[in-house]
Amino acid sequence: MVSTDWKSDLRQRGYRLTPQRQLVLEAVDTLEHATPDDILTEVKKTASGVNISTVYRTLELLEELGLVSHAHLGHGAPTYHLADRHHHLHLVCRDCESVIEADVAVASEFTAKLRAQFGFDTDMKHFAIFGRCKDCSLKSSRTAS
Repeated sequence: MVSTDWKSDLRQRGYRLTPQRQLVLEAVDTLEHATPDDILTEVKKTASGVNISTVYRTLELLEELGLVSHAHLGHGAPTYHLADRHHHLHLVCRDCESVIEADVAVASEFTAKLRAQFGFDTDMKHFAIFGRCKDCSLKSSRTAS
């Protein structure tokens, strides 16, 4: 399951793929949008001696190296996913807390307006939009009728 890309990416930057880094990367890959606590739970299935500070330090390094990205999808801890996945927006349902990934292309008109009006170049990697998913909207409209 170890990606040779992870090994070479780390080696090119002067780092090794330690067992802890490998386990954290594998957990992020498996869980997709995972909090540090979720990642720790997954890592502990294999390495019970790993603690939360190791997970945080590893995530911080992996993010600095461009291997993982984080997003804030609510009031809790940030969630992490592999950085080599396509850039996407996070659509977060306030009712059921589900997260839908949408391609950044859906916001191209919005980002073009920000660039034209303000000269502002957006970083959509960390962008979360809060609202209500289709299922929760349907439930809400049924109860309102």
